Amino acid sequence: MNPAMPYRALGRCGTKVSAFGLGGWVTFGDSLRDVQRVRDIIHKAFEAGINFFDTADIYARGECERIMGEALRELPRERLVISSKLFWPMSHDVNDRGLSRKHIMESVERSLKRLGTDYLDLYFCHRFDAETPLEETARAMDDLVHQGKVLYWGTSEWSGDQINEVQALCQDHGLYRPQVEQPQYNLLARRRFEQDVLPAAREWGMGLVVWSPLASGVLSGKYDQGFPEGSRLARPELQWLKDSVASPQQVDHTRKFKVHAEKIGVSRAQLALAWLLLQPGVSSVILGVTRLEQLQENLAALSVDLTRGVVDAVEKLFPD
Repeated sequence: MNPAMPYRALGRCGTKVSAFGLGGWVTFGDSLRDVQRVRDIIHKAFEAGINFFDTADIYARGECERIMGEALRELPRERLVISSKLFWPMSHDVNDRGLSRKHIMESVERSLKRLGTDYLDLYFCHRFDAETPLEETARAMDDLVHQGKVLYWGTSEWSGDQINEVQALCQDHGLYRPQVEQPQYNLLARRRFEQDVLPAAREWGMGLVVWSPLASGVLSGKYDQGFPEGSRLARPELQWLKDSVASPQQVDHTRKFKVHAEKIGVSRAQLALAWLLLQPGVSSVILGVTRLEQLQENLAALSVDLTRGVVDAVEKLFPD
């Protein structure tokens, strides 16, 4: 392991994940389909101490799992923490979606095959499924743990109330409880996480592995001058994300954010990541990159030492 990389527990469990993880959403198998470039990024991340690699079946319709799996199979499995997710429709079939027992049992087999591994360290319910009884979902995930196909299961983008409900259900029925939540969290998306999700996760001892730490590039300054054709937030299917983190006011705040970064001699991306690393309860911050240069810049945030004054100024600029 790289001594420069901190490792943190997933809540109250014993497994440790690197402070930075590497994810494949809208990158691997999607905007980046070059197998060798993906391999180079994943291997460089591993050399830098990253042991947590995150994907989902819906990412590029399985292609992300496949392309990441090719690279991860070349690394020692016992040193990796690999996660995937299920929920979103994978075909037009009525049962190829959601969190039913049928879909869970079939989806995990497909994900394991694409990734080329016998088990997942983490398996996330990618959203809450109001159409499936919660006990059905929890018992199916509990069975996967007993079968050894999943070591820990988790939730992603669940509300505080939904987390409390499933935790209490599992506790009452003696089932393996979800150990980790994967929420969106960054300087432009704070309120829902801090006021709703974080209190529930703390109450139940859940780890937190957060996605979109740079708000899809907004916090890096990528969109200071607008949204060029072909960029992530110009994609029609991501309009929901653009609406949540890239309003004119939010983009204006990121321009002002540049001043704070320049004062301490770092990039905006590094300052945003360093701030996240300081937040209570965060086990790992999931990076998304398409170039080795991006990976190196993001990893440099590990050495950024933030004073209380800088943290206060940044949080004042991004209050929500």
